[in-house]
Amino acid sequence: MPLTLDTYRLLGRSGLRVSPLALGTATFGTETGWGAEQDVARELFDLYVERGGNFIDTASAYGSSERMLGEFTRDRREGLVLATKYSTQRRPGDPNSGGAHRKNLFASVENSLRQLRTDYLDVLFVHVWDFRTSAEEVLRGLDDLVRQGKVLYVAMSNAPAWEISRMQATADLRGWAPLVALQVEYSLINRGAERDLIPMARAMGLGVTPFSPLGGGVLSGKYGNADLTGAPPASGESSRKSFNAALGMVTERTLAIAGTVREVAAEVERAPAQVALAWVLQRPGVTAPVIGARTPEQLRGNLDALEVELSAAQVARLDEVGAVDLGYPHDLLAGEHIRAVTTGDLKVESR
Repeated sequence: MPLTLDTYRLLGRSGLRVSPLALGTATFGTETGWGAEQDVARELFDLYVERGGNFIDTASAYGSSERMLGEFTRDRREGLVLATKYSTQRRPGDPNSGGAHRKNLFASVENSLRQLRTDYLDVLFVHVWDFRTSAEEVLRGLDDLVRQGKVLYVAMSNAPAWEISRMQATADLRGWAPLVALQVEYSLINRGAERDLIPMARAMGLGVTPFSPLGGGVLSGKYGNADLTGAPPASGESSRKSFNAALGMVTERTLAIAGTVREVAAEVERAPAQVALAWVLQRPGVTAPVIGARTPEQLRGNLDALEVELSAAQVARLDEVGAVDLGYPHDLLAGEHIRAVTTGDLKVESR
């Protein structure tokens, strides 16, 4: 059944209602070389909200994004769920302007509150795990902000599954604010999160909000064999394209996956990007993929992914072409030998 932006989902174990697609605002601003100027960013914001969207994703590292959102959200703040992130370096040369520690946490949140022109954040993500700050220090700092009312919910991104599960267990045992969400890179071309992160999130009560669900644009159908060289873009061509190629995201494997996406898109008479997003939307554990756009046309196309319906056979084809090796111990535990030595010929159903 087709979804709409106002078909809200609960974010993890919380009672917070969010749209099934979050508006990513890393493209708000031109610091990266491929973003949107303020007037276009305003169009993107208005389009998303007018369609019923309420879940806005930003970060302290996204240049002018927070400042723009502070302007855009002034008259409708209460009806929106604003999520931002901290831990990336804010001032080069200052050793304490980055990291997950308490000093940077409080300074970064105060800076985000000023830029967003608000007195509270709906969701705060730890953007990048730094392996230097103890989990207890991070959790206690987050809990203090929740108790002060400056942050309502806390969440994680870009961290090992074992660290996140340990943090959730610690928060539960000590009565601190629990984690409610996990943001991970996840798409048909990058399904590494299926090994441990997404199963962990489902078990620990974290709603998954995947970023880069189009694989940096590779699944949009705009890439071909000519892009395997990583050559500089032609005149007028997006610098994002050469950036992705240089990062190694354009390979024979990813182009083969994109080819299957195009085939399915032709069958359902939809754009490849819409099919790729529709696949992520229906994955177990996924609450709201984070979508970005540089133009209103791109955003409209991405939002239309909510209307895409894929058959079981089409989903199976996409699952197969993008499958990853789960590795040890998952492959061992799913193998026939383990089944034979643990259950033999018994038939056991899970409910």
